[in-house]
Amino acid sequence: MNSTLPPIVEARDLTVDFAAGRGMIRAVRGVDLSLKPAETLALLGESGSGKSVTLRALMRLHPKSAKIGGTIQVDDADVLALAPSALRAYRGKTVSMIFQDPSLAFDPVYRIGDQIAETVMRHEGASRAEGRKRALELFERVRIPSPERRLDNFPHEMSGGMRQRAMIALALACRPKVLLADEPTTALDATVQIQVLLLLRELQREFGLAIVFVTHDIGVAVEIADRIAVMYAGCIVESGTCRDVIRNPSHPYTRGLLSSRAHGTLGKDERLKAIPGSPPDLSAPPPGCAFGPRCEHFIDSCAADIPPNVPVDSLHSARCFRIGSSPPPHPRRARHGSNA
Repeated sequence: MNSTLPPIVEARDLTVDFAAGRGMIRAVRGVDLSLKPAETLALLGESGSGKSVTLRALMRLHPKSAKIGGTIQVDDADVLALAPSALRAYRGKTVSMIFQDPSLAFDPVYRIGDQIAETVMRHEGASRAEGRKRALELFERVRIPSPERRLDNFPHEMSGGMRQRAMIALALACRPKVLLADEPTTALDATVQIQVLLLLRELQREFGLAIVFVTHDIGVAVEIADRIAVMYAGCIVESGTCRDVIRNPSHPYTRGLLSSRAHGTLGKDERLKAIPGSPPDLSAPPPGCAFGPRCEHFIDSCAADIPPNVPVDSLHSARCFRIGSSPPPHPRRARHGSNA
């Protein structure tokens, strides 16, 4: 990654609202993120924190009923202003996506090789023979065994790990500049998961890809990412280099995530340290800091205002009123009510 290059992806004050009953639910709330060429940013957080919603906003994959606010610039294109024809060209050619479940991403009634060839034909005006040749090259590149024979497989005829490799091949078919990966290793066993992560790192070096990688697994984020952005209740609450966030977590939620992870083998009487309470209901979020009801360092300011994004150091920041000061000697006990 060349740190002097300008960002290829830049989102500012990104919001995503969904209709629910008589009102709207804000699933993403004022997200700022940037990504440089050949860099990997991991969006880390528990289910429902807004990671996948943010990713799909970058592709404009949400239904028309969803309202996306703020700005999204990708490779100098104003993504939210793209006309339908430009949007079709943008998806696949500029930005491509690896979905969490490839068995749902592939059409079950068409052979996988034909689906990849069709993508190349539509985006590049290639012939069917040229599209199939590209598909074969990609199958070889992602190390699918017997690639020529596997091109004629239907999705159900492949194992989970092989389908995920085929999904990566499909995502790379039109040589995109940005790759969005939505928890692509979640459904895989540990051995295959490591193989896929190593493959993504190798492909990134070869093609110069910028990658946004969504995960709830801290170990995966450490393995793949240059920078980490921690999401909670639709907001980025902490961001920085992988080293800074893991070694010096500054937001109480980040510290909670790290302390709830098993380190080695637990003893018979040992327990993981869980974060008390549960994520807020986004249809009625708590006032001020969304993590306040679960935070052991809660102070009155947390309920009054949304914390600003405070620098921890030059590349590391967090949204917490306690940044720059030690925790109070007798913090108010976290509240675990209905909004917790």
